[in-house]
Amino acid sequence: MLAPKSSLVLSAALALTVAACGDGSTGANGGGGGSESLPPPVGSVPAAFTVAPGVQQATVTGAASRQELTLIDPDGRRRVTLVADEFGQATFAYLPAEHTVIDTSTGVLPPSLGGMAMRPGDGYLVIDEQREPPAVSEPFRVLARDDHPPESHYEQEIVGVPWELIGGPQEGHEPADGVNYLVMRDGVRLSAMVRFPDERFYGPPPWPTVVEYSGYDPSNPDNPQPGTLIANAFGFATVGVNMRGTGCSGGTFDTFDPAQQADGYDIIEIIGRQSWALNNRVGMVGLSYSGITQLFVAATRPPHLAAITPLSVIEDSWQMSWPGGIYNAGFTREWLQERDRQAAPGGQSWTALRIEGGDSVCEDNQKIRTQSVDFEAFVNSLERRPPDSDTRDLSRLVRDIEVPVFLTGAWQDEQTGPRFAGMLRDFVSTDRKHFTLFNGHHPDGYQAFHLSGWFDFLTLYIAGRVPRVDPVLRLGLPAEMENNYGVPIELQPDRFADLDDSDFETALARFEADPEVTVLFESGAGETPIPGSPAHRYSATFDSWPPADVEPWTLYLDAGERLSPEPPATESADSFAFDVDAGPIRYSSTGGGSFIAPMSQLEFDWTYTEDGFGLSYLTEPLAETVVLAGPGYVDLWISTEAGDAPIEIVLSEITPSGDETRIQNGIQLAGFRQIDEARSGPFLTRFFFGEGDYEPLPSGELTLVRVPVFDVAHPLRAGSQLRLQVNTPGRDLPLWFFDNPDPGPAGARYRIARGGAYPSALVMAVLPPGRVEVPAEWPACGILRGQPCRPYVEMRNEPG
Repeated sequence: MLAPKSSLVLSAALALTVAACGDGSTGANGGGGGSESLPPPVGSVPAAFTVAPGVQQATVTGAASRQELTLIDPDGRRRVTLVADEFGQATFAYLPAEHTVIDTSTGVLPPSLGGMAMRPGDGYLVIDEQREPPAVSEPFRVLARDDHPPESHYEQEIVGVPWELIGGPQEGHEPADGVNYLVMRDGVRLSAMVRFPDERFYGPPPWPTVVEYSGYDPSNPDNPQPGTLIANAFGFATVGVNMRGTGCSGGTFDTFDPAQQADGYDIIEIIGRQSWALNNRVGMVGLSYSGITQLFVAATRPPHLAAITPLSVIEDSWQMSWPGGIYNAGFTREWLQERDRQAAPGGQSWTALRIEGGDSVCEDNQKIRTQSVDFEAFVNSLERRPPDSDTRDLSRLVRDIEVPVFLTGAWQDEQTGPRFAGMLRDFVSTDRKHFTLFNGHHPDGYQAFHLSGWFDFLTLYIAGRVPRVDPVLRLGLPAEMENNYGVPIELQPDRFADLDDSDFETALARFEADPEVTVLFESGAGETPIPGSPAHRYSATFDSWPPADVEPWTLYLDAGERLSPEPPATESADSFAFDVDAGPIRYSSTGGGSFIAPMSQLEFDWTYTEDGFGLSYLTEPLAETVVLAGPGYVDLWISTEAGDAPIEIVLSEITPSGDETRIQNGIQLAGFRQIDEARSGPFLTRFFFGEGDYEPLPSGELTLVRVPVFDVAHPLRAGSQLRLQVNTPGRDLPLWFFDNPDPGPAGARYRIARGGAYPSALVMAVLPPGRVEVPAEWPACGILRGQPCRPYVEMRNEPG
């Protein structure tokens, strides 16, 4: 059985977003165009308030209500003045380009601040200039992410709760109930719930131990998160930790900032020193929010971290909110708004129960929440990508991860999206990588097939044992899978059944001999009682992603609405109008949690683009099967008088029976055309999105615009046709929709040239013929997870 008192409820909300402000200033303290120099105050007195510096931030407490507090940087410049809240608190984190006065009680930063995140360094001061004489703090040092405290800081005793109390009633809220407060390097206390496995099955301590870390409610003693429930059931001690500014934790909320990354380092180092943590090694578990945090934490390289298992993750935080430079007004905005609500004082109901039960630490930690920024409004203002976004760009940070990684992700993830696949090549500091990729939905990372490899991975790298699934758990898990996914999916057979418990090195060598990448094809069409359940039909393995042997498949936009293998000899053009209605349209009205169900139980309305508002091109029926395996792009020669063009590319398969199945898409604002050549590849295209990287389209001139197509693996059987659509972003995703730039009352029309000197074309990575054995029969329409299906309807292209 998985848990006697709590069912396995999968996390359905994503985790994402944003980046800190930045304007590209240089210098140890951020340079500063526009900040005033200030001579040392004459006749100043020591401040009565206290300054607690942290990682790229500093918090003032003990000031007077509404007291104005000015930050002086190490070069003596006035950077920002904060008006303290009613409790006399103010948190300095973002430094505007120009000195600004900000009322911290509102939680809203003024728009278009520019500036940057607070830089690490010595010699900062906080001064009350209104007082006569001025009151000045002691000089203080702002920490960097990698400024670690003395090792003795991590010697903190943590108490857990036994298995039989997990998810059940607690007697009061003393430390014995499993709730602890971990002290971070800056003194902030984070709430942590510690749960021990069932000693009847897994014996006495020490136990293999894992951490689940997020801003949801992982430290809620009465509601374990999915990763925690599963890990406990599999015999792991678990530690659920709430990020700063969430739950009962202290500090102010942000999204994946360096302070949260440093906290992750501190958490691992505290837990790794507990007597009940086997081998003093710690792993991490979780899907979505608690999957993403694993990557940020692992990049800080905590010595006691042994392995991570990130499921359903993101890549660049800024591009989660601004994919291709267009604001994601759907899931991302809604997720941020919910984070803002929960980060408010008392924003999570379970904290009120803790406080009512006498948890004074939780109560005290709520006061500082007035200093948390309204992140949805903040992110919405970041129309250009700030340089400080790099500190939250996982494609840059995962290069520092040295521990083993077990990662799963869906090409069509409706919440976090498919961008994660582009960073798989960036895991360059570890050769112990196990990536499983598939068509499907956000919650699918916890289905039984993935859990089999997940358990083997954690047992080998955390416990240092030959993996053995408890027979009671193996027997009970199909029922839990049916409760959640709708079908009784079983774990995979024990791949180490032929080995003795003493054969650990043999088991490890067998596991590490697996290819780096496993791709599951046609999930939803596997052998299960209900079509559309998360069971794949066949699979293939590769030593890298994209596979080393992929080849370019180039198809040219041609007359007659054709995609042709050869470029047209003569120039012509098609045109379409900006679709003002498209942006707010998504093809599902269901909530994110519903996507755990079989496809046959989900209601989708994948609407058609009307003639004149998009373009469509098709290949001839394929003579042989083609397997897409990687990213791609579309090069469009485009002209318009509108100054810009929000473009979406949609790829789909048209079967001989007349069904159309969605494959993948790509989104790009045409004003962003500067390619980051150093970080791009033959098929992967990465762009610069900074203030100086945007360039309007020259009016009426043909301009080459590249639109990346996200990674995907999909078979196109002989007889099928590949369809390429060009339109306005919207309509083609279940939970994402867009605030497309408004072309004005006159609207906009876009001319796409093709042929001659302007060969607009699609380029996709494909496998050599025969590399994957594809079953001859097409799956039924509408059962492939993450891939809606509809009858094919022809679209008539208008001439340009």
